[in-house]
Amino acid sequence: MRLSNVTKVTTSPGRQRACIQQRTEQLGFALIAEATDLGVSAREMSPFERPSLSPWMRRPDAYDAIVWSHVDRAVRSVAHMSELIEWGQQHATTLVFGMPEERQPLVVTSQAHGDAIRRCMNLAYAAEQESRALSARLTGAHAVLRATDRYGGGLVPFGYKKAPHPSGIGWCLAPDHETVSVVRAIVDDVHSGLSLVAIAHKLESAGVLVPRDRHAQLQGRPTGGRRHGREFERFRWTAGSLCKILRTPALMGHRVHKGESVRDADGSPVLIGPPLMTEEEFNALQDVLSARSNGIHPKRRGTSLLIGVAHCAGCGGRMYFAARKAYSYGDYGCRAAARGTTCPAPAAIRADWLDEYTASRYREAFTVDGEVTREQLLKDGVRVTVAKGRSGGGRERLAGPDTSRLTFTSRSRP
Repeated sequence: MRLSNVTKVTTSPGRQRACIQQRTEQLGFALIAEATDLGVSAREMSPFERPSLSPWMRRPDAYDAIVWSHVDRAVRSVAHMSELIEWGQQHATTLVFGMPEERQPLVVTSQAHGDAIRRCMNLAYAAEQESRALSARLTGAHAVLRATDRYGGGLVPFGYKKAPHPSGIGWCLAPDHETVSVVRAIVDDVHSGLSLVAIAHKLESAGVLVPRDRHAQLQGRPTGGRRHGREFERFRWTAGSLCKILRTPALMGHRVHKGESVRDADGSPVLIGPPLMTEEEFNALQDVLSARSNGIHPKRRGTSLLIGVAHCAGCGGRMYFAARKAYSYGDYGCRAAARGTTCPAPAAIRADWLDEYTASRYREAFTVDGEVTREQLLKDGVRVTVAKGRSGGGRERLAGPDTSRLTFTSRSRP
């Protein structure tokens, strides 16, 4: 089952379930499991990416068929339908679309060809066109709404909640008293000199929900979800999520689009709710945040050689490149804190050393010469694990990497 938008009054999940059970019995199947992806768009996410369904797609030997109530519950894209049919043929899995408006379901076996596949592709094309038309209408509606003081949907800014518009038509935003106090406490902590990482840890310890989870709670939906291939019961605070809250003009009650205040014909900001901060307070906060960064950002280099290749031994997470001010080289470091988690032994190492070590080991293992690219490393499943080094200095620390900290493996060769 799948549904893009979940509301308290929707009956779609129940109707989908009834159709699936009816068709399952009609075809003589035994229903062994249910995958439910509510709040998931078929236009944006293929069946192989959905939180509840994708684990089953990776285990095709555990069942004989997948049943959807309709084609548009499975896909809203010709490309995704083609991918799904090809997958079914490769794994001898039957695809069933209930089609409740018809007497018989649409059944696509692994040997299917001709009419069945053409019908699937035609229905997927119709669903894709319908989705595009709906998207265009919504885009136009939101463009009109942006010029008004009405809430048009989406994630509510932290510190607010959805409320009936005074006109009686539509919605606006009202202060969420449970999180307004949190916003004010965060601002006070920033002015007191506390770092965003420290504030994030403080909020985690207090059990405060992040904006996404608070929005889900107000909508009557479960918190958490899937991120970076992992399931979370609730998401964690990070310095990045705090920065988004503190930098948005929504704190002044402004309607915001692409990070900027929406303004009317006279150039005045469109207000969508009562301000949580005055313009003077907001500007003072921005000055404090900007002063911390000094406005100095090292020139970014292209995608680092070992992104997706280098991992921290302490937590297993990816290591990322960070430039060093006044130095010609940078480092790969564990970014567990930025992900909102804690690493028991965060690793870091000079980037040029690790790049050269990995390229050298790759040439040796695969008996190749010349430049080594990130694409080659990822294709061959290369993984370099870096353990935390000892503290302290010394000349030996400047001679090169301590290879006892490093582990080189690949999918193709040991």
